[in-house]
Amino acid sequence: MLNTKQINGYAPGGACNNYEQERPKSKIRAVYGYYQELKIQEITNRIDWMIKKGYLEIEYKDRLPMIIFSEIGWEIERETYAGELLQKLANLFESKDYSFVQDLKDRNRGMILLLIEKIKLTGNAKFIPILKAWREIEYKKVQAEIQRCIDYLKKEGTIF
Repeated sequence: MLNTKQINGYAPGGACNNYEQERPKSKIRAVYGYYQELKIQEITNRIDWMIKKGYLEIEYKDRLPMIIFSEIGWEIERETYAGELLQKLANLFESKDYSFVQDLKDRNRGMILLLIEKIKLTGNAKFIPILKAWREIEYKKVQAEIQRCIDYLKKEGTIF
């Protein structure tokens, strides 16, 4: 069972006991994302469950423990996150502001390649302007995959 005090004073979401001692309590604001409505014990129980089921692992960087996805946990998260990014890119069709693609650079390569494949599978040629903007800022290997996707959508895609 994960005991947040056992992990060098670090709690889920990045809260640190040392940090709490250095700052007045009124200014401490831990970020728990999806679990922001839960109490720390409920969050800890969920993290424990995910570790026991093999979705998360504890990895040490020097003496600092880090909670990371296991291989199976990352497979699930990669698929989920790629789907969320696909939806976010689709929401850019009307805005013509494609600056979001900057956020895609330096992300996990496997997840980015999965995202490109998901774009291709939509068959939606409306992605082409976004892909072109993205291609301009990416590394060569990702640029090549983006270009293959653009070529496919030009040839096979339809505009919805």
